Amino acid sequence: MTINDQHYITKVLEGDSHAFAVLVDRYKDLVFTLALTMTKNREEAEEVAQDVFIKIYKHLATFKGDSKFSTWIYKVTYNTCLDRIKKLKRLQNTIAIDAFTEHEIKTIDNALFAMEIKERNDTIQNCLNALPAEDRFMLTWFYYEDQSLDEIAKVMDIKPNHVKVKLFRSRKKLATILRSQLEPEILQHYER
Repeated sequence: MTINDQHYITKVLEGDSHAFAVLVDRYKDLVFTLALTMTKNREEAEEVAQDVFIKIYKHLATFKGDSKFSTWIYKVTYNTCLDRIKKLKRLQNTIAIDAFTEHEIKTIDNALFAMEIKERNDTIQNCLNALPAEDRFMLTWFYYEDQSLDEIAKVMDIKPNHVKVKLFRSRKKLATILRSQLEPEILQHYER
């Protein structure tokens, strides 16, 4: 003889969590099947089933026994599925119309900007490589490594003012090389 649901409901309300496991085991297939039928997605159905049993556990005291327990579970499952479907539709509409479009545009802009940065960095690196080693070292340390004039002076064993003069000359050399490397059309565009 199977013990009725009310027995386990009473046990759960008295604090016996193991009794709830019996109820879950009895109704898990019903809940999952309904959720799968409504959501048409296995993962969503599994999440709905978890949500349903959490709701049932939290609100078990509100079950009045006016209907069969299975009917109450069915109703909770149905409403949870409807809520989930509405939420998914809102997310799909938001993503498809608003956020996705903005995201796509930002992604494309970021990709183009990243390409520009990479091209710019590659060009600068190629021009740096064309400089004598001392000039390349000073520019790299000052601009890329954020080293101070004093720190560069210590490494090069010269005075900071001398580093300043050498940096100025190195920048001029780099500018000359950059100018020769860049296409005339690009230079004309930026010189306007």
